[in-house]
Amino acid sequence: MYARRLDLPALLGRKSCFLLGPRGVGKSTLARESFPEGSVHDLLDGRTFQDLLRRPALLGEGRGGVVVIDEVLRLPDLLHEVHRLIESGGRVFLLMGSSARKFRGKGVNLLGGRASMARLFPLVSAELPDFDLLRYLNRGGLPKIYDSDDPEGELRDYVNLYLREEIQNEAVTRSVQAFAEFLDVMALTNGQEINYEGLASDLQVSAGTVRNYIDILDDTLVGFRLHGYTKTKKRKATSRFKYYLFDLGVTNVLGRRGVVKEKSPMFGWAFEHFILLEVRAFLGYARKEVEMRYWRSTTKFEVDLVIGDEVAVEVKATDLVQDRDLKGMRMFKEEGLVKRYVVVSLDRRDRRTADGVEILPWRRFLEELWKGEVV
Repeated sequence: MYARRLDLPALLGRKSCFLLGPRGVGKSTLARESFPEGSVHDLLDGRTFQDLLRRPALLGEGRGGVVVIDEVLRLPDLLHEVHRLIESGGRVFLLMGSSARKFRGKGVNLLGGRASMARLFPLVSAELPDFDLLRYLNRGGLPKIYDSDDPEGELRDYVNLYLREEIQNEAVTRSVQAFAEFLDVMALTNGQEINYEGLASDLQVSAGTVRNYIDILDDTLVGFRLHGYTKTKKRKATSRFKYYLFDLGVTNVLGRRGVVKEKSPMFGWAFEHFILLEVRAFLGYARKEVEMRYWRSTTKFEVDLVIGDEVAVEVKATDLVQDRDLKGMRMFKEEGLVKRYVVVSLDRRDRRTADGVEILPWRRFLEELWKGEVV
């Protein structure tokens, strides 16, 4: 059991809520812990599905408290009954799902603003007592896998199950095999700029197919885009986006990385991915409408993350940040577009350069992040 950063009782104290998140991030567990007296309807259960299909009014006949419906869009017409009960009976619903694609389906009743929208992410450092960075970089943050005696086997099973249930059964792509190969390539190129034509050539499919596949990753919550920051004037910046998968463990297995070891190139890539995932989760849980972007000039100077117009973040897997590690940040700082410039590293103590670039140990940065002191 983990104390999650998403406060569901506070969210549902105002009105009903749609809760989205990939399979395995702990939505059902969090719902049961948050509302032990509530009614729970799991539409992955065949009997529950058939009962509510035949008689939606059963939703209003349970005990009081919050009504939880897991995988609600397996039965989208049920939302009409949810809407009626909110309007007539003042009931409060937690409506969970693992695919944003279904929520954009034709005729889906999104309750006309009577429900908020929230996301649940894999476990983050602030939720894990005695946080172990290397363990996390290898296993990722899916609760069942983080605690597993066989994390690699559990991750392989998770990937195979996800492909079967989320991709094949939903029929969002015609060729599961081609999509599986695409997923492998996306894991291998995780965090790199996306070139549709290059990926299409590697996979021997059309660029349009690659675009569609990336849309599927977005919709099924498997990954997210990091767009280029293009406000710089002195140095022209790229507008391409990078793509990151939602969990480090899943990325490791799909990319066949093996064990991530300290001081290896793989450690550096995983460490950067980890920091981005932490920032993304914080912004989601804090409900801050702030964009995450990266900056890269056409002359190849780069900053890993720009958070709104507040802070630029460079991630370095070194225990002693030196001048050569600050070139991209200093080039970006010349533009004067954000308020704070931070390098997150393995350094043992925090310090500040003469020109105002902060160098923070990763634990210190995360402590500030989760206290709301970064953004």
